[in-house]
Amino acid sequence: MKRVVIAGGGAAGFFAAIACAQACAQNGTKKEVVLLESGAEFLTKVRVSGGGRCNVTHACEDICELAAHYPRGGRALMSAFQRFGPAETQAWFQERGVKLKTEPDGRMFPASDSSETIIDCFLREAREAGVVLKTRCGLDAVTQKPGSGFDLTLYDGRRLECEQLLLALGGCRSEAVALVKSLGHTVEPPVPSLFTFRIETPWLRHLAGVSVEKVEVSVPDLKRRERGAILATHWGVSGPAILKLSAWGARARHDRDYRFALHVNWLPDRSRESLEAELQERAATQPAGLIVNTPLRPLPARLWEQLVLAAGVAPEIRWGAFPRPALRKLVETLACTQWEVSGKSSHKAEFVTCGGVRLKEVDLKTMQSRIAPGLFFAGELLDIDGLTGGFNFQAAWTTGWLAGQSMAQKSQ
Repeated sequence: MKRVVIAGGGAAGFFAAIACAQACAQNGTKKEVVLLESGAEFLTKVRVSGGGRCNVTHACEDICELAAHYPRGGRALMSAFQRFGPAETQAWFQERGVKLKTEPDGRMFPASDSSETIIDCFLREAREAGVVLKTRCGLDAVTQKPGSGFDLTLYDGRRLECEQLLLALGGCRSEAVALVKSLGHTVEPPVPSLFTFRIETPWLRHLAGVSVEKVEVSVPDLKRRERGAILATHWGVSGPAILKLSAWGARARHDRDYRFALHVNWLPDRSRESLEAELQERAATQPAGLIVNTPLRPLPARLWEQLVLAAGVAPEIRWGAFPRPALRKLVETLACTQWEVSGKSSHKAEFVTCGGVRLKEVDLKTMQSRIAPGLFFAGELLDIDGLTGGFNFQAAWTTGWLAGQSMAQKSQ
């Protein structure tokens, strides 16, 4: 019996193993499907993702819109998403008794709000499909056999042969990169894709825990702006808007050693002219009020106070004694607070890198290598990464499903 080996027991590898085994059963192909995981447990990233809830996908039906959520790989995957995208993902889970729910922002989670629901489903489907599950079986070396097939060497020295091999080893760790390069492939250098910004500005440290739902953030030399929520932390800023900006500028930020200027527009729906008029009206209608005590909505009081002070307005100044130059300085601070970023911090809920196997070396219709016949790739090992919101898992399901279907073909 021919053997298919999937190296990597994470989201993409597990989904590929299930897809392959189930497709083999449907088309009458006899292949042993073996899933190898170097750690003690499968699906560890699935377990902790989304705060333990597992954001399985995003309710995005338009393929062009979906592709736009991938800083790298989105355009290349458009055809793949048409074959297995969010709609197919939802149907797959629902057909297996996993109810999903959609959050207001489009993120989709199991109705149980527990990643264990997803893990239990995968384990059940794999076992019922006859997938051979092996933990503590890391892949140490791969040799392509003359003609076809592969000789595998495991961490413990054991040997294993297979006709087809899928590498779904997650992020580009050094051992994964070594395996990929040993098989003739090129790896785009991996760098963090989702990260938060370290900022040493003293007054920002007073705002740890404060969030604003809708701001606009930009990096001047990146020529990109992102809108969304921002969260002040003990080390700088985080939140969806920051993570999106970090993903689109991942390689450029890395090349700059994560030192760059960040601009924040706290009230992006209001022009400078409208802000100035609003502050002038406040001065006319509330002349006795302290400026630091009367924030513009929807800015939190703590944030407003720090912005006023950062603009050089003394805490005892009242609206009626607000000089025009000081008012304009406050308008500028509200419209364009400028911080110097001095480094990054990993986003604890995400483990995403930019980089991986060069996409031109992979047939994205099948996920098979264009260099080594019988070799397949799926998941984050490819040079594909998405924004937060279920997009990285969707890429894992899509590439895993395509690889699994292809490996199950009778001619292979």
